[in-house]
This record gives sequence, C-alpha cells and structure tokens, in this order.
Amino acid sequence: MRLDEPAYREPVDELVRSIPPGRVMTYGQIAAILGPGYTARSIGYVMRGSGEDVPWHRVINARGRTSTSGLTLPLDLQRELLEREGVQFSSGGVCSLKQYGWEPAA
Repeated sequence: MRLDEPAYREPVDELVRSIPPGRVMTYGQIAAILGPGYTARSIGYVMRGSGEDVPWHRVINARGRTSTSGLTLPLDLQRELLEREGVQFSSGGVCSLKQYGWEPAA
C-alpha cells in the first residue's frame, strides 16, 4: 500500500485525533500500534500531509523532542502548540514521556 493512499493515512489520522490535549505519542509508538507496514518514518510522512483536523503537534520523537523545529513557520510551532496545552519542556527542549505520554485503551 502506498503512503499517500487514504487507506494507509486514515488509521494514522484517526489514532492521532484520539490523543487528548496536553498528551503526546511518539512516531514509533503509533507505528507499533498500527502494525506491519507502518514505521516511525512513515508516520512522520503522514503527519506532514495531515489536514487541519489532525493534531499533528501531539506526535513527537522517541527522545521527547519535537521534530519540526526547522520545518514549520514559526520555527517552534509544534513546541508552542504543546505548551499551550500544558506540556512542559526542559531547558534542553525535552518533555517527559512518562508524564505526558499517552496510550489508547487496549
């Protein structure tokens, strides 16, 4: 299945829409939940093309850092959006996955 096909993208978007405000998931975590055919990299690809109804900013990397600082304008948009939701970052730009990480109910 191609990454740009709706059948591939929709499960990603649906899962990301379920992340509550003030919580985050990692690209790899989403890939693991969705199963074979999904990778952390492919989740990032889908997030880049998601619509306005998908809270893409709630998906971060496995180190607890935002991944879009050089890709979006304004430059720290992802971090700014998460901070508006109450997510706090260390002075080094890391948020606690233990504190802010989210997993859907099984």
